[in-house]
Amino acid sequence: MPATRKKTITCLSKTGFHSLVYREAGPDHPVPVICLHGLARNARDFDSLAEVLVASGRRVVSVDVAGRGESGWLRDPMDYGYPQYLADTAALIARLDCHAVDIVGTSMGGLIGMLLAAQPDAPLRRLVMNDVGPFVPKAALERILAYCGKDPFFADLAAAVAYHRATYAGFGDLSDAQWRHLTETSLRPDGDGWRLHYDPRIAEPLRRAEPADVDLWALWDRIACPVLVLRGARSDLLLPETAAAMTRRGPRAEVIEVSGCGHAPALLDPGQTGPVRDWLARA
Repeated sequence: MPATRKKTITCLSKTGFHSLVYREAGPDHPVPVICLHGLARNARDFDSLAEVLVASGRRVVSVDVAGRGESGWLRDPMDYGYPQYLADTAALIARLDCHAVDIVGTSMGGLIGMLLAAQPDAPLRRLVMNDVGPFVPKAALERILAYCGKDPFFADLAAAVAYHRATYAGFGDLSDAQWRHLTETSLRPDGDGWRLHYDPRIAEPLRRAEPADVDLWALWDRIACPVLVLRGARSDLLLPETAAAMTRRGPRAEVIEVSGCGHAPALLDPGQTGPVRDWLARA
């Protein structure tokens, strides 16, 4: 992990202010790369990608979305949704004092990037969507909701590693060191053990809604910036037919299929981080 500068901005929800923590690394590049994680994850998922991008001269900003990692928890759990995440990301872009950004988003983070890119005069230069698209099937959402929002207690690190291996099997065949890193960066101490480093209420809005497919094709068709899509070869969230349609309509994305994983490529190996670095460098 490159040397990072941990910073905080103050954002506003309907029920009050909250902190948004991000980690910045690399030189003062005019177009920062903002990294946005998945539903129950945090900014440390991008440690390996940040190292690769910084080595290529990029400025990388990895964000703990509200309710995750070191960012503040929202008072009303129903505020955990895309309107709040978009507002927070817009505040971050303003703080970075730049005219344009690149965004790399995994799952939920990819949808945040997509929704921003669909807005008029969006300051996005390039967008990387990691295993997510404008159509999300109900079955994949139900699978994610089966674990997201739970609040397990781990008496030791071995139990926490076993939990992460089982829960995030879709990340692929990671090494023991990689699973340990993902686990250690996903925990907060609690007494004599650990809990997951998020507000267990983050999934409450999804649980209260009627389960259904998510169709955002109308927004996809508004995007003008170039888009790269990574798809886990065994993904149940980004279906092959969805990825194929993303190459034909809207911004006509480039798609790279990542073998050996499902939802979602973990962005820990050079075979995954290298193509992202090279594609962003084309701008």
